[in-house]
Amino acid sequence: MKTGTATTAVRGAPIQSIRLITWAVGLGGAALVVYGAIDTQGFLTGTNVRSVLAQSAFVGVFALATTVIMISGNLFSLSLAVTGAVTASSFLAMLPHGQAIAILSTLAIGTGICAIQGCLVGAFGANPIIVTIAAGGLQEGIFLWLSGGATIVPSFTDTSFQWLNQVVAVPWVGPLPLAVMVFIALVVAVEGILRSTRFGQLVYFVGENRPAAIAAGIPTAWVITGAFGVAGLLTAIVGVGLGAFNQSGSLLVESNFTYDGIAAAVVGGTAITGGQGSAFRALVGSILMASIADIVLLRGYSEGWQILIQGLVVLAVVVLARINRMKDRS
Repeated sequence: MKTGTATTAVRGAPIQSIRLITWAVGLGGAALVVYGAIDTQGFLTGTNVRSVLAQSAFVGVFALATTVIMISGNLFSLSLAVTGAVTASSFLAMLPHGQAIAILSTLAIGTGICAIQGCLVGAFGANPIIVTIAAGGLQEGIFLWLSGGATIVPSFTDTSFQWLNQVVAVPWVGPLPLAVMVFIALVVAVEGILRSTRFGQLVYFVGENRPAAIAAGIPTAWVITGAFGVAGLLTAIVGVGLGAFNQSGSLLVESNFTYDGIAAAVVGGTAITGGQGSAFRALVGSILMASIADIVLLRGYSEGWQILIQGLVVLAVVVLARINRMKDRS
């Protein structure tokens, strides 16, 4: 089947009720942010807006990686945060060999880790949740074995990577971390790949209707492997940024990035059923989630409320996935 035919099939598909619920989650998050912004003192100041953008940068790239996997019809990965920690550590460990080698090897490691998972899911039909949980455990075990449980830190005299932490003066906005610029550039690049390349169109088609894609002779295994590979590349990029920002590498770097990324992708309106979503939605979702977290803190609530809200969003994702499976079986 030609790309144009695949695109038509995707765009002409009826909107399912599950996707309307997904959009409702996103609109609910947006409404919460609007209300909080109006009712919370200090939220709409320039300094705070720049702070929200800075907070959304790292989470946003994880959301972008999650979005690509979701569009391919494979729910999400539960090991992206671990991969982020591993790549952050590998970047710092490879710095003595030069920045170029450190960055390129880190990108290759992240891409390879996730592409292998995509191959298992696409070629062998393995459950993406089980595969990514297992992958996370394997990465943790191998990392602890190779590092001996030690934290990876660069040489005290090595400041060559500090340019990754620089602040950029943006006209009409003010100073923003370079990480924000990188995030926006990645959004534009991924959106271009998804919308303007044959691979991107096939990712949508496979995510929309995998049986139809198989019947049409589309190499679904390669498409899914590629989608996971792109997610791994994005995760490795944010891993480089995290390594430079924290100036240390350990499994503690992973934080809650996996769940933050899932929540941001869903709030942005990406359908967990596959075949629908965009990089720009990941951008919006990341800013919305960062705004909610900021409002919670400005109103004097504990960080636990932020985690609760994110947990509720992820729980909604799991419930929606279950409803969708039951609907497919009926």
